[in-house]
Amino acid sequence: MHPAFSVIFFTVISGCGYGLLFLLGVALAANPQLFVRDEALLLLAAGAVFSATGLTSSLLHLGQPQRAWRALSQWRSSWLSREGVAALASFAPALALAAALWRGDGNALVRVIAIALAVMAVVTVCCTAKIYTSLKTIRAWHNGLALPGYLLFALLCGAATLWMLLAASGSDDALVRANLPVIVAILGAACAVIKREYWRFVDTASSESTTESATGLGRFGTVRGVEAPHTEENYLTREMGFVLARKHASRLRVIALVLFALLPVVLAVPAMMLQSMAIVTVCAVFVALGVIAGTFVERWLFFAEAKHVVMLYYEGARAEIGAAKVDG
Repeated sequence: MHPAFSVIFFTVISGCGYGLLFLLGVALAANPQLFVRDEALLLLAAGAVFSATGLTSSLLHLGQPQRAWRALSQWRSSWLSREGVAALASFAPALALAAALWRGDGNALVRVIAIALAVMAVVTVCCTAKIYTSLKTIRAWHNGLALPGYLLFALLCGAATLWMLLAASGSDDALVRANLPVIVAILGAACAVIKREYWRFVDTASSESTTESATGLGRFGTVRGVEAPHTEENYLTREMGFVLARKHASRLRVIALVLFALLPVVLAVPAMMLQSMAIVTVCAVFVALGVIAGTFVERWLFFAEAKHVVMLYYEGARAEIGAAKVDG
């Protein structure tokens, strides 16, 4: 599939925002006094801005962005529509939580709103992932690893951003010095494990479709191309015929693993062992930037390595025609 930057930016940045909102919701549900008011509002605003920015960027991939609102009406059958509805709905508890924190409402109310925010963050990311995992025509996405991968990367980006924001704001406690570095390192390792399994699946899993099954002509025997399906590049070959060389994929996979998995583990050690808050802040900033950059690479590969079943038609015809020319 063609790795459009607008979609990559959308899934990474909105996932980061919702991961941050989920962690904030869980933290406030467990202990409404964990953060001072200004810290909580800063984190809430950052999560909302990341989420809104990512969602807005997705409109750039539409042919008619001004008609995007119509997609919300198809929530009964479309995961894209459900994602839009869930995304808009998630801002209700975010605004309610901001108001409750600003007014200094009681712990019970803050807990209820925080739980609602965490739930809506998870629902929205799940809807985003289901847009891709529901496509049976793309074998690389239609499996049991894509959805947990999206959730884990949202948590990783959110945790890394949370650590960076708290450290940069001057928060000096066990959460910044010890807890968050460990959490980010564990999430980075978990993402590495699931991506290794996912990439193994992409490399080894055979397609469930063949030229015969895709065309519905298998009952007549082997299906062979008679002539080229087109004389020049078209929409399908541009959007669904992207080809990534295996050597480039291997190199990019290593880069992604170093950025989102190895870097958090390596920098968590000095952050926890050294007493200087300046060093902790530097480590947090580098980890957050590295994790987000690594997730961009991972998401680019997610699209670039996916192959739509429609390419069986184009590639099969080209292969048959090329063989015929060689034989002739």
